[in-house]
Amino acid sequence: MAFDSLSERLNKSMRNIIGKGKLTDANMEDMLKEVRLALLEADVNYRIVKEFLDDVRNKARGEDVINSVEPGEMLVKIVHDEIISLLGDNQAELNFKESGITVIMLVGLQGTGKTTSAAKIARICINKYNRNPMFIAADVIRPAAIDQLKTLGNELGIETFSLGTGVNAVETVRQGMQYAREQGYDTVFIDTAGRLHIDEELMQELSDIEALVHPDDILLTVDAMTGQDIVNVARSFSEQLPLTGLVVTKFDGDSRGGGVLSVRKITNVPIKFVGEGEKIEDMDIFYPERMADRILGMGDVVSLVERAQEKMDLEEAERAAQRMLSGQFDMDDMLKQMEQMQKLGPLGGILRMLPGYSQYSDLINENEAADSMKRTKAMIQSMTLAERRHPERIRSTMKKRIAAGSGTTVNDVNKLLKQWEKTKKAMDMMGSMTKNGQLDEEKAMKMMEDAQKQLDQLNASRRRN
Repeated sequence: MAFDSLSERLNKSMRNIIGKGKLTDANMEDMLKEVRLALLEADVNYRIVKEFLDDVRNKARGEDVINSVEPGEMLVKIVHDEIISLLGDNQAELNFKESGITVIMLVGLQGTGKTTSAAKIARICINKYNRNPMFIAADVIRPAAIDQLKTLGNELGIETFSLGTGVNAVETVRQGMQYAREQGYDTVFIDTAGRLHIDEELMQELSDIEALVHPDDILLTVDAMTGQDIVNVARSFSEQLPLTGLVVTKFDGDSRGGGVLSVRKITNVPIKFVGEGEKIEDMDIFYPERMADRILGMGDVVSLVERAQEKMDLEEAERAAQRMLSGQFDMDDMLKQMEQMQKLGPLGGILRMLPGYSQYSDLINENEAADSMKRTKAMIQSMTLAERRHPERIRSTMKKRIAAGSGTTVNDVNKLLKQWEKTKKAMDMMGSMTKNGQLDEEKAMKMMEDAQKQLDQLNASRRRN
């Protein structure tokens, strides 16, 4: 994901300063040198880096920091606050009208994901803001773009207005807006054409559409993988159009993230959404403070909980928890548990959102984890109903049949059964302690500490190997 390497470098520099009994110019400059290298390696604009370090340095020399009990932690807080300032002090909301139709226009270069982003943001508007949106297919250059928007609209139950490629974009938008008023829609998304580069013809068409409908939001889609070119593209578009926000796509890629950190400061255009995958639900509202937490390895529990509430079947999860704590944990429960976890996204991404666990995300090989999960599901699905309910009764002949049916080995089946047995024992113990009132806060913390120690040992072992 974007910022991974930056996060690793910043976390290292932060750990070196925390615990210092006294904050001096020498140890502070050592830390700032590491921060500077981390930001430059992440492809952050050089001028932004200089201003960032000057701001941190000036605030860190304040009397409140120097005289604080933990000056190192105060310095980390200053760095955290300055990253938030870079990303935008507050979340930038969509500009919904109190009455009438809210018009959201998506612009950008070809291949940055405008059409898909329109659908993803529309889905958020339906689920989070209870809006009733419609699409206008104003990319009349590419027939495929119209077909794609209609397909996405059908998937979401959203109507797509189009006059085909024989009518120009401005006339399509004019008639589309009239149709939206007649049908009572409260939100309209205009998907515009893109080019491989910014040219006069493209900008004139976009300016004509903007003059016709005066959109409440003009969102520029930019590809996180393009690095510093995000800034150049955003600056060029903002000079021609009154941009209100950015949509950063491919945020789950291995970009260094410097362009994302630079663009808000240079163009004064806030980031409103980030796309973290190809699925229709893989779009998140951008929260600067939460992103700063993730960059500094502080996790993002709020976003993880929101994702769980949105994507997981909470009633099913509660039923599964009750079954586990009452000692009724079988293979079907394990399968449902895995499927619920899959809905939250890649395991490495989940670890990054847990405070103190981001350092372990690099140990996860996502392809291997996905393959392992597929094998596990195949083995469970190759079992009979009776075998799923009573895995402890599975014998050697059954194991051979399960392995043959799932394309795995008997050894794989044995590992799965051992994994189930360990999980069941842990659930039985927790269920017993909960029932007897023995699972108090102190013991829960002890269990978490033991888990942390095991992870630390695993981390050390893997690094040695």
